Amino acid sequence: MPVSDTPATTYSRVMLKISGEALMGDTGFGLHPPTVERIAREVKIVHDMGVEICMVIGGGNIFRGLSGSAQGMERTTADYMGMLATVMNALAMQSALEKLGVFCRVISAIRMDEVAEPYIRRRAVRHLEKKRVCIFAAGTGNPYFTTDTAATLRANEMACEAILKGTKVDGVYDKDPVTNTDAVRFDTVTYDEVLAKHLKVMDASAIALARDNNLPIIVFSLDEPGGFKGILAGEGTYTKVHG
Repeated sequence: MPVSDTPATTYSRVMLKISGEALMGDTGFGLHPPTVERIAREVKIVHDMGVEICMVIGGGNIFRGLSGSAQGMERTTADYMGMLATVMNALAMQSALEKLGVFCRVISAIRMDEVAEPYIRRRAVRHLEKKRVCIFAAGTGNPYFTTDTAATLRANEMACEAILKGTKVDGVYDKDPVTNTDAVRFDTVTYDEVLAKHLKVMDASAIALARDNNLPIIVFSLDEPGGFKGILAGEGTYTKVHG
């Protein structure tokens, strides 16, 4: 369904998935407030176009469950710690968005009523209809699932038309473009190709869930000013993962 507001947009309801590392800026750990504010401004520009926005933010800038488990920590405990890290990032983004005048709700899969709403699907849908940005935190609420899977799950539940994954590169490459100058970027790629070639888009369970529900994934650079707006206007450089 097209959005009546101008400029015209490709999608009217989207899931923006960004990594926790995207909030670090040039620092090696934690949150870099100017970077959080820059991303919030990008979200506001798209929000002002009339697009309904869901967000999922990873927690790798604070704690990554898988790496904690690799260092000897019990996996379930490490994953719950990673979920709590995503709540901290969600609250930081909520604060930055509200400073810009964008109404926002943090919705947590783990109950913590003092700081976030519990996840209730119909209530979250209503927030979107009222043009509030919904930031889904604490992953799926279950260990052994990544925030990629959480983003795909919530995108399906919220009837999003696409997942937009903001990264540090402008699409999906056949190899790491940072370390390989001959890396080739794909304009489009299928879900099955991503799985067969082990392309680093999202983890396998997230790709399979998107494939089973025919939910397109668009990978673009979050470091490109106006990149988020450009994608919604059908412009810019990106890779589309589809059936």
